[in-house]
Amino acid sequence: MIAKKILISASAAAMAFAPVAASAAPVAVERSSAAAEDTSELGGAGLIIAILAGIAVVAGVVIAADDDDDTPVSA
Repeated sequence: MIAKKILISASAAAMAFAPVAASAAPVAVERSSAAAEDTSELGGAGLIIAILAGIAVVAGVVIAADDDDDTPVSA
């Protein structure tokens, strides 16, 4: 049970610090903007997918952390 809590804490810390590490990394490639005719017609679909993925991750952590140990200690 302790190992389970350690793994959950480590995965939460990794998810929290990954964007920080990615933004601190030096980028050797020069970025350029795309022309207007090459853009996607989906609009905000990427944001919706990101929100759904975040909800799925949170739900997975909650399900994994649930012990389902509802038996009483005293008999």
